[in-house]
Amino acid sequence: MLEELGEPFEHVPARPGSKEVTDLNPSGKIPVMIADGTAVSDSSAILHFLADRSGRLTYPAGTLERARQDSWTYFLLDELDACLWAAARHSFVLPEDRRVSALKPTLRWEFANAIRSLSIRIGSGPFLAGARMTVPDIVLGHCARWAGLANFEIAEPKVSSLVERLHSRDAYRRATSY
Repeated sequence: MLEELGEPFEHVPARPGSKEVTDLNPSGKIPVMIADGTAVSDSSAILHFLADRSGRLTYPAGTLERARQDSWTYFLLDELDACLWAAARHSFVLPEDRRVSALKPTLRWEFANAIRSLSIRIGSGPFLAGARMTVPDIVLGHCARWAGLANFEIAEPKVSSLVERLHSRDAYRRATSY
């Protein structure tokens, strides 16, 4: 998001659960962003904060365009991100004795269904919420990268085409080089 906005920032690599992270976010989860001396945690909160603060990559609150944008964001978080996060937890995040590998086929099935639904919902605009890039496009780009790393297939051409456009952006390439 910061790369797309062209905002200067300092990327500080830190491992989830490390002392430097838990000092800022007791859950130990990353990312954590420091803005005006205040820690902001959770990817979605960070994205919305940056978009609202800059007035870019978002539509104004209270508009139907914003409602459509938010609908896309929550769909992606609920349907794609949730499957990927559950698969990650049961692959390497949870202690081994708490992992249930038998969940993975179901998570892949749910993910595939969500991708089909996403393909049906995609309109004619070059981005999810229409003519311009917004927060849900950032979320989709992230989920698609994560899906590729986790071997979750994106088999719908409309979705994979959009993902290719998102991943070809200079800001995306810079962001994934850290």
